[in-house]
Amino acid sequence: MVTFVSALLTVALMLGFSCAKKGEVDQEQKTRVVVTIPPLADFVESVGKDKVEVAVMVPPGASPHTYEPKPSQLKKVSRAKMYVKVGSGVEFELIWMEKLIGVNKEMMVVNSSEGIEVMGNDPHVWLSPANARIMVENICGGLIKIDQRNEEYYIQNKNQYLDELIQLDRFIKERLEGIRGKKFMVYHPSWGYLAKEYGLEQIPIEHAGKEPTAKEIRDAVEMAKEDDIKVVFVSPQSTTKSAEVIAKEIGGEIVSIDPLAQSYMPNMRTVIEQLTQAMR
Repeated sequence: MVTFVSALLTVALMLGFSCAKKGEVDQEQKTRVVVTIPPLADFVESVGKDKVEVAVMVPPGASPHTYEPKPSQLKKVSRAKMYVKVGSGVEFELIWMEKLIGVNKEMMVVNSSEGIEVMGNDPHVWLSPANARIMVENICGGLIKIDQRNEEYYIQNKNQYLDELIQLDRFIKERLEGIRGKKFMVYHPSWGYLAKEYGLEQIPIEHAGKEPTAKEIRDAVEMAKEDDIKVVFVSPQSTTKSAEVIAKEIGGEIVSIDPLAQSYMPNMRTVIEQLTQAMR
């Protein structure tokens, strides 16, 4: 009996070891991808799914304007096969991109904004569903270049995600139908591409990344009163002090909307619900 139990334990240990080794191999076979911001991680994972392992340089809650990568993140860059940058002038990339490439000169760099017309100094291209479609196409092309064996898999996943973006576009147009006011006030001007795509007007409090002056705050208050604006939108990455002053002066409130949330589709739907509610 003892011999039989020992034999079972030996077999179990061997199977466990075999499964562990297989899991390690499967993990090693994944394409390692590094991206700058969380929304890009969502795009890559939606196309690559179980074929990719994605690391984000600017984590949730951090600001791409000020974030500095940690040694553990640089290690992930050194092991990556592909880096997906926004490519539209995000400050983190302007400061760090050359250094990151220096860490791993073998990795392929994909400019996800290739083919997108950048508006002035506004890097927030991903917040337009039309731009997101272009970015997903660029990411899919990059994955195919470094992993041609799974080309059909990536194309199938890409097409599925593009269909979801089309549905998002319909959702936004339906929610905006019949909205009387088309203006919304934000602290940080992140939503210009969304506004342009859907005929809205973003009124920013902050300009050129600087805290608003007393005069700019007074002007914002007057503009909000003139257009009957009762909501000031802020992002989790920005200060809210000036926005709180303006909200108090207009008898309104502050609402947080996140331009850098990783769950792109659900987040955009939430943002649209909040914007349309404020503009009614």
